[in-house]
Amino acid sequence: MAVGASEIEILKPRCDKREYRRIVLANSLEALIISDPETDKAAASMNVSVGSFSDPDGLEGLAHFLGRIISIHLMLGIHFRMFWESKNFEGCTDSVEPWYGTSYSVEKVTVSIIKHWIAKAPEVDLHLPKQNVFIPSDLTIKNAQEKVKYPILLRTSSFSRLWYKPDTMFSMPKAYIKVEFNCPPSIVSPEAEVLTYIFTKLLIDYLNEYAYYAEVAGLYYGIYNTSTGFEVIVVGYNDKMQILLETIVGRIEQFEVKPDRFFVIKESITKEYENFKFQQPYQQAWHYSSLLLESNTWPLNEKLEALLHLEPDHLSKFSNILLEKAFLEFYTAGNIEPREADSIVQRIEDVLFKSTHPKCKPLFPSQHLANRIIKLEEGLRYYYPAEVLNIKDENSALIHYTQIHQDEIKLNVRLQLFALIAKQAAFHQLRTVEQLGYITVLTQRNDSGTRGVQIIIQSSIKDPPYLEARVDAFLEMFESKLQEMTNEEYKNYVNALIDMKLEKFKNLWEESAFYWREIVDGTLKFDRVDSEVAALKELGKDELIDYFNKFIKIDSPQRKTLCVQVYGGPQTAEYKKVIQQEDTPKLHRIKDIFTFRRSRPLFGSFKGGLSLTKL
Repeated sequence: MAVGASEIEILKPRCDKREYRRIVLANSLEALIISDPETDKAAASMNVSVGSFSDPDGLEGLAHFLGRIISIHLMLGIHFRMFWESKNFEGCTDSVEPWYGTSYSVEKVTVSIIKHWIAKAPEVDLHLPKQNVFIPSDLTIKNAQEKVKYPILLRTSSFSRLWYKPDTMFSMPKAYIKVEFNCPPSIVSPEAEVLTYIFTKLLIDYLNEYAYYAEVAGLYYGIYNTSTGFEVIVVGYNDKMQILLETIVGRIEQFEVKPDRFFVIKESITKEYENFKFQQPYQQAWHYSSLLLESNTWPLNEKLEALLHLEPDHLSKFSNILLEKAFLEFYTAGNIEPREADSIVQRIEDVLFKSTHPKCKPLFPSQHLANRIIKLEEGLRYYYPAEVLNIKDENSALIHYTQIHQDEIKLNVRLQLFALIAKQAAFHQLRTVEQLGYITVLTQRNDSGTRGVQIIIQSSIKDPPYLEARVDAFLEMFESKLQEMTNEEYKNYVNALIDMKLEKFKNLWEESAFYWREIVDGTLKFDRVDSEVAALKELGKDELIDYFNKFIKIDSPQRKTLCVQVYGGPQTAEYKKVIQQEDTPKLHRIKDIFTFRRSRPLFGSFKGGLSLTKL
């Protein structure tokens, strides 16, 4: 019975002929009655504005539980519809639906059948799920005492180093924590790298029991291999983040190998390695270029060979060696106060380094790892030819890489501006006009602070030497484009690049990834955006042309080039012909990747261990 009616005005479009009335029942239930004279049907719906956010403390999951109870009551009241499909019903149906021609039958479920189901139902008591310890209870936005614009080195010891960046942009009760475990044994051999990979995969597998609860509570984590060990990332609501991080670290500290799970992970990684031969040729070319340029990398075929002989005992022994000595690099950002960040690091140090029987010991200063890049020779073009791993793949690929300089603001902006101008021109000429291949891109490359530019082409119609010749022709043509560019066009490109740099970070993850790159490379130029924008505003067109002529122009004596050529299945004859060619004074074929790597000097690393000095 209605005890009240709304006095508020109900707004509706002029063309709406329906009548609306709001009433309030004696039990405080509000109802909206709609009368439509143009329909012969009726419908009703009810919304109960109580959900998981209304759960009392200590009874998390109550709303979900009550929803299930209501569903069960509806079923016991015979208010439900059940669909059942099976191949066993073939020939037993009496109707065919008109759209897809599916055979079906409709039968009433009798009361006796329902009573039979109830009698046969298992006698299992319903129970609430266990309490989710990751659900945040404090969503307060914390005001850091120092609203620093860039990350600061908050804490350092022989065990770890802590970088801290409070949230000054997003005003969200969320945080981002990354912990990089620098473990020298992880990269000493192909076997070591594979065992480290299995180690991280097993950690993720063991943590699956927490994954659902963490995700429901808005917390996410990842564990990944790195070039110096492995890393742990936790992101989401900051209130219970420390509990999740300590859970992960606890599993690392108490790591043990479960043979059944080991073989599951081993099989998965084996398939991953074996399936690499089916990757596209340009991805294979990228793999070879990384092997050629990075000093601490191992070929995939060697890792696969090592993997096939590994057993659980190997990982049991290796896991202790892996963590015997380590250095932890922390990055904390977001809605975390400095004392909280310091407390997190202290707790993890206590677990790993300061227990009665510590899992880890600190690294000696001489053991700190640094990624170093092969230095190519000026005035010489190296090329590395290889056959595609899948002989049925008719595509060939080329990576044409020009190594230029190490990280330096004024040189960086010249490279970035060149890449911005040349990217569209390269796509237009090589992809649209010449139609060399669907995958055609010009992009910058940054290997641990060593900068360069590369053109990647994958083609089903031309072999790598032809693609390389067309890249050279494009660069010669582009030289005239730079010379003919008007001052207004040049200014527009500069302004476009500045606008791209000044675009704000979209979220905490993106901001953290930017600053972490500075830390992991050792460059530590956290004000990079402001510095590069200032340098761009002072950069003249003639300086860009001089930069191109010195480092990128085809016949420049200071140009350093590496071409990785992957020959498609139909191009076996061309490949055999290329590997028979003799070197020239300016052209050198790389016959063996690792002989080449051992013969070349290395760029200095920006990451000089604890001293933060350049090697």
